[in-house]
Amino acid sequence: MQHNALSRWLSPLMAFCLSFIIITTLAPVTGIQIERQIDFWILWLLTMVVLALPICYLEIALVKRSKMTALQALSKLTRDADASPKWRLVGWFAVVFIPFLAGGILDNASQLLMVYAFPATEYNILCIGLAIATVIISLLPRAIILILTLIAVIASLIFANVFGTVLPEWKLSPLAFSEWGHATILALVASGLGLGLYGQSNLATVQSEDVASKTVLPIWIAQILAVVVFGFFAIRTQIPAFTFIIASVAGSALLLQMAREQLAHRQISTVLQWGILLIVLFVWAIPNTSAIFDHILVFWGLVICFIYAIFAGWIMKISHLRKSMNFSNEAFYNIWRIAVRIILPVAIIVAIVAQLGQLI
Repeated sequence: MQHNALSRWLSPLMAFCLSFIIITTLAPVTGIQIERQIDFWILWLLTMVVLALPICYLEIALVKRSKMTALQALSKLTRDADASPKWRLVGWFAVVFIPFLAGGILDNASQLLMVYAFPATEYNILCIGLAIATVIISLLPRAIILILTLIAVIASLIFANVFGTVLPEWKLSPLAFSEWGHATILALVASGLGLGLYGQSNLATVQSEDVASKTVLPIWIAQILAVVVFGFFAIRTQIPAFTFIIASVAGSALLLQMAREQLAHRQISTVLQWGILLIVLFVWAIPNTSAIFDHILVFWGLVICFIYAIFAGWIMKISHLRKSMNFSNEAFYNIWRIAVRIILPVAIIVAIVAQLGQLI
């Protein structure tokens, strides 16, 4: 019972911390690091309801159905659905994406470190140093890493508001087509969805709970909270920069540890586990690649969510996920199914088009 209670709290805390860190990391890509537009924030919160909530249910339902972590689960799920083994590739796309996401977080942190502490040092050298620290911290127990991350995130929020950070006033402005893409990216990729992390951290509780909502809603509320508090956060001075760098390293260590756990559950050899993680993590240290990798990160994360939506909505048998989620009303399941089968794929395609439109 104590283990279940602990894991029940770990998942929402992890959802809040990781969402906040990834949102801050992707803010420059989506152009919201300083601007505060009421219309965009409303759109963002809307996508958290329409897009993030259904895929959060999807992630927990898949883990509940398979009783395994995401990478290992795809073997069982494809067999149950009489689906092609090719669908299992999405699990590999996701588990390799996790250290790539960690690398993106560290790349942003290394640029902050260069600006506020070591202006004469190349940021890729700093990135290597932070990556080494991340690998070492990832060997600590998960609860310790999460506590360190939470303390650093809260400290960043406090210091950003104490040490003279003045944000622009909130304002209304006309919505642009590109902002739908940004809102979708922030709702899905910045929330860490589609990677199996929240089901993985909550595996014991997910298996014992009779209703998926008991697991999903605390995670989703924590993600919403991360969106709200980011509206009052910006890095303008040295102290919040340093605390956020610590949060980034600890959060990346958490991601690295969870990716390694998924590989271990898939019975991948230890040498190969570390080889995959380190190559993908350290690729961010290649000079002059940040801008390219930022866009790859965004598209990669969206594609993972798109494939999972197609698999769960169109390939899996209806009865499997209905039983896993165990909604109190059949109407809730039908709404969720419409969201996963139609709304999510269409929204992700539109977001990809919008993001590509900015690059052309």
